[in-house]
Amino acid sequence: MSYTSHVDTFAKDHLPPRELWPEFIFELPELVYPDRMNCATELLGRAVDRGWGPRTAIVAADGTRWTYAELLARANRIAHVLVDDLGLVPGNRVLLRGTNHPMLAACWFAVIKAGGIAVGTMPLLRAKELTDIVNKAAVTHALCDARLADELTAALPACPTLTRIAYFNSGAADGIEARMQHKAETFDDIATAADDTCLIAFTSGTTGRPKGTMHFHRDVLAACDCWPRSTLCARADDLFSGSPPLAFTFGLGGLLLFPLRIGAATLLLEKAPPDALLAAIAQHRIGVLFTAPTSYRAMAAQVGHYDLSSLHKCVAAGEALPAATRKLWKDATGIEIIDGIGTTELLHIFISHDEAHAKPGATGKPVPGYHACIMDDAGRPAPRGTIGRLAVKGPTGCRYLADERQMDYVKDGWNVTGDAYSIDEDGDFIYHARTDDMIISAGYNIAGPEVEDALLMHPAVAECGVVGSPDEQRGELVKAFVVLKTGHDAGAAMAHELQEFVKRAIAPYKYPRAIEFTASLPRTETGKLQRFRLRQQERAKAASRS
Repeated sequence: MSYTSHVDTFAKDHLPPRELWPEFIFELPELVYPDRMNCATELLGRAVDRGWGPRTAIVAADGTRWTYAELLARANRIAHVLVDDLGLVPGNRVLLRGTNHPMLAACWFAVIKAGGIAVGTMPLLRAKELTDIVNKAAVTHALCDARLADELTAALPACPTLTRIAYFNSGAADGIEARMQHKAETFDDIATAADDTCLIAFTSGTTGRPKGTMHFHRDVLAACDCWPRSTLCARADDLFSGSPPLAFTFGLGGLLLFPLRIGAATLLLEKAPPDALLAAIAQHRIGVLFTAPTSYRAMAAQVGHYDLSSLHKCVAAGEALPAATRKLWKDATGIEIIDGIGTTELLHIFISHDEAHAKPGATGKPVPGYHACIMDDAGRPAPRGTIGRLAVKGPTGCRYLADERQMDYVKDGWNVTGDAYSIDEDGDFIYHARTDDMIISAGYNIAGPEVEDALLMHPAVAECGVVGSPDEQRGELVKAFVVLKTGHDAGAAMAHELQEFVKRAIAPYKYPRAIEFTASLPRTETGKLQRFRLRQQERAKAASRS
């Protein structure tokens, strides 16, 4: 057995069998890492060692600024709280719950420094969703923003492994801030193995059952040393910012890991709707922006009211970038959007382009360090121009936490992402659609069956099917087809009641923005719901409108 720092070996014990792992490629010299390495040491400790201590690392919307040295000191104090007060041992899983806030960033680094495994969660998740995550990962500790305590508290009776909790942004005597005051500003980072798990990022699949994607210390650095280095090419004097939550790997990389890797700063915004993003760019002089295509489209109409002269890098991911949105933003700002595709399973972007090679409708080419191809239904490379399944391999890859779906995602060493792509005559990868039931709406991944489960809890609902309906503003709209029980009337009042019901049951962003009442749903002879027929119907309607 290879070296591991983990005293709690849950993560290692629940990795998929080695024969089901994808092939990992480390062909670039910058991707050769030592066998023992803590990514928090490399990203934060080494930054101070390089003399970056006085540089600004994190900025908050209220003007609060932490230098690299101050961020390191706070992370070290919190690491002591975890170990000394909460009994953390290397390998324990720690739930992180908060908005994009400097304290959440400090907590993330503290967990990694102490040898723990960070499990980020979206601020909008409800108790049931938190329970699923906690139990799947056997989470033992939680660091939670006191303002988000209610849903975590409601989840606790169904979470027997979660016994140690501390709250930040709290004035309580036992809050993290109070505990930190008595801790040292230095901490000896755990000498983790490069292939020790440090991060479990959750994504919902088409069934709604949470999938935990396991990432090693080396994976975190590889994500920093591939796409940002070859394609983004940001500067150390840049200020990064954007809308994706740190619980998403898109946000974790773009708003925390990538800027710190090059000595830059990040502005963390707790709320980042389009108008707030524009105001923040003007006020704080943001240079590098990460957000979803939907947000760029909404901002384009308002850019004339703000000074965006500091902005020079705009990154879109999380959903396909429509050619019309690319043009709209370019016409409004003069800036070409850097498009890219990444997945939680591979941690961050692996196909992209820079500004000079952007092309309407194309995602780009494989990022240096990664290889990609298009597979046909038999798992063979498809001819150029053929639509097939996107397959990728590189220095990061899919390792699901104790999940039989590993066999679906990894085929013959390739990560098969669930996206339908083709390759054009220039070698650019062209996105066509998802190959599963995931709905991608305004940058959020939403599993239709999970929304169906919530709707079915309402006493008036007999049957339902939920799919993505093409939408110009959001990419896709969550649409529910509902069969009501006898005695209940269809109409606007019932639709509103069902929408509010879903918002209370699961994260509000997942609710069906459109509801169509129907007498029946398409099913197979064995009774299986045919969601693809509903999707076809919605696409036909969209095409006729066009």
